[in-house]
Amino acid sequence: MGATLRNVSRETIEAIVRQILRDTQGSSADVASAVVSALNGSAPVVAPSKPELVVSISARHIHLTDADVETLFGKGKTLTKMKDLYQDGFFAANETVMLIGPRKRMLPSVRVLGPTRKESQVELSYTDAISLGIDPPVRESGKLDGTPGCVLVGPAGVVELKKGVIRAARHVHMGPKDAEYYGVKDKDMMKLRVESGVCSVVFEDVLVRVGEGIKLEVHLDTDEGNAVDLEHAKKIELLK
Repeated sequence: MGATLRNVSRETIEAIVRQILRDTQGSSADVASAVVSALNGSAPVVAPSKPELVVSISARHIHLTDADVETLFGKGKTLTKMKDLYQDGFFAANETVMLIGPRKRMLPSVRVLGPTRKESQVELSYTDAISLGIDPPVRESGKLDGTPGCVLVGPAGVVELKKGVIRAARHVHMGPKDAEYYGVKDKDMMKLRVESGVCSVVFEDVLVRVGEGIKLEVHLDTDEGNAVDLEHAKKIELLK
């Protein structure tokens, strides 16, 4: 017969509680239920720990192919790392380019991100796009068919992109365990609630992107982050 609360020593109960607290970050009710289950000889039902959520503002930037890097910065040139980004293996490069829109308006110094890709891609906020006279669609990264282009100017040459300018769809990167915790799968949509000192906003249509070795991180563009005063957010929730 399993143990009961009345015939188990205080030391045993404390040891059980300490073990459960090490294994879970659940509520006090979760812990109490787990203690009773343990004392009755059954395995406790432990809720998975809530993942650490990071929300980042993804400012305007450019992804380049190896060929475009050489055209813009010189034969044999490769991107050099300025700093690592939150996701392992990704970085902001020292290299920047001038971006020119159809109205001959330009952004003088747009950061290149690494590593290089199979297609060059420009990601702008809506405010950036308006200032350049470009009307880019909201797209998932890499979905470039039917998108407008622009001209890139580097210290060694010029690249005219026929397509590749987008407003990146707000999205959340996560690993398989995070997806299991939230009960979602790749390409699902979620919501992000941000409570700041200015206002509370719920961003809908947050695209889920699941991959191995990926940290939980939401990307908003500059307009979205500034609108909700993300820097001073008091509470942020990712909702199914």
